[in-house]
Amino acid sequence: MAQGQSDKPSPPEPPRRNRAEAVDRGLGAIAATAFERAGFRDPTLILRWAEIVGPEVARYTRPMKLSEGPSGGVLTLKSEPGASVFLQHESPTLCERINTYLGRTAIARLRFVQGEIAVRAVPAPPPRAAAEAPASDPARGFQGPERLKDALVNLARVRRRPVSPRTD
Repeated sequence: MAQGQSDKPSPPEPPRRNRAEAVDRGLGAIAATAFERAGFRDPTLILRWAEIVGPEVARYTRPMKLSEGPSGGVLTLKSEPGASVFLQHESPTLCERINTYLGRTAIARLRFVQGEIAVRAVPAPPPRAAAEAPASDPARGFQGPERLKDALVNLARVRRRPVSPRTD
């Protein structure tokens, strides 16, 4: 018998289902497990963080962990090094906002961990509506399949769209 071969037969291949499965089908359970591991039974605290504490505070902080203690819950926040000193003074106000959102006194104090906060990308503004292609455009005079003519006219419209300045 050659090296690397064995007498045991290989396990059969799993049956193919011949269909694609949605990515999000198992994603909810995986995300729920990750949130639970960090102490967040309800992920809306993380997902609506900017609405809860305001855009200024949300720009410098991210919730990391929620742990229950004998004197109440402790919310661990990752914050920019300079902002953590300022936010320590604002802790009572932030706790009040968070507890108001949750509808109960769940957070007794905040704990700050200093670190770099990744800047969230600002979504690009939607493109402006394209101007109509002029009658003199060669795409309008195309003699051929209607679908191809429509595609050429759309291309001519996009070419005429004013270019908006990029803000990078």
